[in-house]
Amino acid sequence: MTKASEERMLQKGVYTGIMEKDENNNFFCGQYLLDYQMATKYTVGDWITIKSIIENPSDISHNKYPKKSKNFDKANNKPQQ
Repeated sequence: MTKASEERMLQKGVYTGIMEKDENNNFFCGQYLLDYQMATKYTVGDWITIKSIIENPSDISHNKYPKKSKNFDKANNKPQQ
């Protein structure tokens, strides 16, 4: 996918990006921590859209990821018409 086609993707939600995993086995997308059990349903490298975010309640990861999402899904990568 080219950069231009990525920019034309339909982006409904708070943030759209690539799901990644850090050295502490936290799944994240951009600056947002992803719910671990929800994230295991996807593959690292998948494009996802975060639909809503909350304050991260975890003392362990709050400094690195102050915001968290449990509400995300694979991104809709259909180009706009």
